[in-house]
Amino acid sequence: MATIRIVAYDPLWPRIFGYLQARIWHQVAPHITAIVHVGSTAVPGMTAKPTIDMDIVVADQSHLAPVIALLAPLGYHHLGDLGIAGREAFRRPAGFANHNLYLCPQGSLGLRNHLAVRDYLRATPAAVSDYNALKQRLVAAVGHDIDAYVAGKSDFISAILTTQGLNTDDIATIHQSNQALFNA
Repeated sequence: MATIRIVAYDPLWPRIFGYLQARIWHQVAPHITAIVHVGSTAVPGMTAKPTIDMDIVVADQSHLAPVIALLAPLGYHHLGDLGIAGREAFRRPAGFANHNLYLCPQGSLGLRNHLAVRDYLRATPAAVSDYNALKQRLVAAVGHDIDAYVAGKSDFISAILTTQGLNTDDIATIHQSNQALFNA
């Protein structure tokens, strides 16, 4: 198992996202409403694993199949929902910047989770500082144990989601899905 590596915020991350977004947008534009940069690399000043997280947003479930089909010629391999309902995952094409790509219907729990955390951190510099410190402590303590790393962040993320208005059932679902994803 590789050691978990987090790095200081890189101002190139938004530019990498923009390049990837433009490449994908051209292929799927008629079927989507947005492509958004989410995750820690989308938050200025945030330390992160150097992987860009992106959500393609569609109006509803009926647009999932066409977008999945249109991503294949770009080299994206559909992985299914990986246990997180309302979020389809893809393996990136070889030779492209390190990124995770997800496809989410508008209003889905997966999308609401990503946007709530990103938006809160963007608006709350003190939380960015606290989260950076937590990540550093966890990496030092757990080394390569991704399950322990994710579990160690759960209370912090749950507090953000509560602040952002997600209910306790949704937060429990997110927590269980994240645990199942990393225990698979």
